[in-house]
Amino acid sequence: MNTLRLKKREDRRVRAGHLWVFSNEIDTDVTPLKGIVPGAPIELQSATGKFLAHGYANPQSLISVRITGRKASQPFEADQLRARLSKALTLRQALFPTPHYRWVHGEGDDLPGLVVDRFGDVLVMQISTAGMEAWREYLVSLLTELSGATTVVCNHDIPARELEGLDRESGVLIGAQPNQLQVVENGAEFIVPASVQQKTGWFYDHRATRRAVASRAKGARVLDLYSYLGGFGLQSALAGANEVVCVDSSESALAALNENANRLNVSDKVSTIQNDAVTAMRELYEKGERFDVVVLDPPAFIKRKKDRDAGSKHYHSNHKQALRLLNPEGYLYSASCSQAFSESDGIQAARQNLPRDYSALQVLGSVRQDADHPVHAAMPETLYLTGFCARMI
Repeated sequence: MNTLRLKKREDRRVRAGHLWVFSNEIDTDVTPLKGIVPGAPIELQSATGKFLAHGYANPQSLISVRITGRKASQPFEADQLRARLSKALTLRQALFPTPHYRWVHGEGDDLPGLVVDRFGDVLVMQISTAGMEAWREYLVSLLTELSGATTVVCNHDIPARELEGLDRESGVLIGAQPNQLQVVENGAEFIVPASVQQKTGWFYDHRATRRAVASRAKGARVLDLYSYLGGFGLQSALAGANEVVCVDSSESALAALNENANRLNVSDKVSTIQNDAVTAMRELYEKGERFDVVVLDPPAFIKRKKDRDAGSKHYHSNHKQALRLLNPEGYLYSASCSQAFSESDGIQAARQNLPRDYSALQVLGSVRQDADHPVHAAMPETLYLTGFCARMI
């Protein structure tokens, strides 16, 4: 096994439980990164040569080491992989009544580089690191054995793989290519056609927030922005909303949304607008349209630190337009999946864009990723989905 040693005073974060080591933290004069095969197991040591952790390394990546264990006598091997997958599955089975959830959430489940979403008998897997890629074949066999799933699909067309020197690819690893995915969430059944699937197909992280929005929807007029397949809007319609308007720029996503509305027998309450969300909001405002509940769930406007200024402007613009569309005593649910744009950032964006007729913003609660996306207590990076519920007074 290769050994990598940290520079002096660079072990504090690792000792606190963090699972990443950056290339500039490694004493490459003593233990060179060059020559290590991407994904190879390593032993991580302090500057004095004391054992810190087991992990796997990649000299091509800024995150050069992902930690997999902290007992010197237990390097990461097949039995540990099995045990961690089993523990992750046990948690989800205890949390959710049907097999529709994120089974593995990377570092949150102590399995860095691996994401697995479950859609009944179909599993969609994303491997983002060379260290986890080395376990691909064994992973497929374990996933099917533990869950009884008949199909495993990989969706590896993600930028993170390029940073690790891996090919971007997608395809079926076992079973037949599914034409669609089935999702059961909060008692509602959705169909996700293969032609419109984003990322792993469904955003399970908002399950709890969709339930919260639906709880306020009875008798309400609801605006679902960046709607994708209408997870918020259609569940609001099922909960008794009088009218739901869903906005998305994707024609195919809205077509699938309408198909789901028909299947759920709520199509009479649901209308769609294909447009950029900010443009759509401006046009709705000019027409005098107002809503009792507005859901603002945009894509990540800030993917890198250098994007923060431009991305923040997008968030501010979205909040300005969304707040103008709220009826008095209406509710705004705002979410950010940009780790660099926090709940407090979002609250300030809303406060600074409060319409003149109102004196204050009441924050009623927080938005967080659901429990099948656990947060690693030593890694703030794993809390990637934040937001708030508020109303204007």
